Amino acid sequence: MIDSSLAALSDHLFTISVVLYSLAVVAFCAELAFGNRTARARSGELVGAGAPGTPPVSTGDELPAESPRARRLGVVAMGLTVVGLVSHAGVLVARGLAANRLPWGNMYEFGTAVVLVAVVAYTVLALRAPVLRHIGAFVLGPVVLAMVLIGLFLYASAGPLVAALRSWWLGVHVTTAILGFGIFFVSGIASVLYLLRSRYEQKVAAGTAGSSSFLERLPSAAALDRTAHRTAVFGFPIWTFAVIAGAIWAESAWGRFWGWDPKETWAFIAWVVYAAYLHARTTSGWRGRPSAWVNVVGLTVMVFNLLYVNMVSTGLHSYAGVS
Repeated sequence: MIDSSLAALSDHLFTISVVLYSLAVVAFCAELAFGNRTARARSGELVGAGAPGTPPVSTGDELPAESPRARRLGVVAMGLTVVGLVSHAGVLVARGLAANRLPWGNMYEFGTAVVLVAVVAYTVLALRAPVLRHIGAFVLGPVVLAMVLIGLFLYASAGPLVAALRSWWLGVHVTTAILGFGIFFVSGIASVLYLLRSRYEQKVAAGTAGSSSFLERLPSAAALDRTAHRTAVFGFPIWTFAVIAGAIWAESAWGRFWGWDPKETWAFIAWVVYAAYLHARTTSGWRGRPSAWVNVVGLTVMVFNLLYVNMVSTGLHSYAGVS
């Protein structure tokens, strides 16, 4: 029996979350626009360590100089993000209570949960390392776009699970897949920003950088690279477990561990790509930009797996558009 009032509350909270995240994006963009230019890329990060009288090399974890107005906008942006996160969590809680089940039984719920994990991951990173607050517009922007597309094209009314999903494995396999995807979402964005920032720092070193670029207000390339790597390291074992749990569930449901179903195939491809990224990150000649591109490919594969494989291709995972 579906509680229609809770289902309606979930839908309203979804809309509220989109509005709050949109306002947060505006505030983050305003913070970048009004922030003071920092000379960090022109000095600290490009100065060799150990020379007498020279400043220490920046690690990229310091907050760049910013005006009081920019600082206030950053605080407002983070406040809106946190309130939006609470509202976003309420979407899934209300829907789960309305249907009396785990709230990730279809593409709408799965996508909503993945985006929630991404926002949680970003919020934790920004609170632990305040310099990462400055990537907020680049995380929340795709989040807003994703939620709008989810609401427009993937929405499904609250209802009972299809028979194939009525298993406790739903809470194991799908939950870990959501966690892994959400974490990789942030990791991929950090790698995209690293590629942009590292190119900017090369131009600064060559004296060809523009006089006013939003890239100078981002964390250093080193900080972005570390963020991408650490989040991928955290997400990889979770995704590994999700793939293994899916294989075990497949044996229980279909009598075989692996059948090269499109969903299984692309989940494995994603695993291989992220394993390659983590390996490249420690391999001479692949560190830096080459490994970052591998991470970006990984995020592309994850998005392809979610959208194309679920919505276009046919296979054993195609029922009800579930993950």
